[in-house]
Amino acid sequence: MQVFAIAAAGIADASSRFAASAERTARDPLADLTGETVERIGAEVALKANVSVLKTADQMYGSLLDILA
Repeated sequence: MQVFAIAAAGIADASSRFAASAERTARDPLADLTGETVERIGAEVALKANVSVLKTADQMYGSLLDILA
């Protein structure tokens, strides 16, 4: 279903945001340390939220299949 594709896209986006922030910090550690830390925390929260959506959707589909079986 669409929920899996949307959550997967969210996970990919959060991962790329985290990686980009880490790369910027590696290039110039003191340029915007606070902003980059906030960006990485935001990316981590987004990743966890999308994983939670995947788990919930999987459980819902499992329950639906149990009902239909």
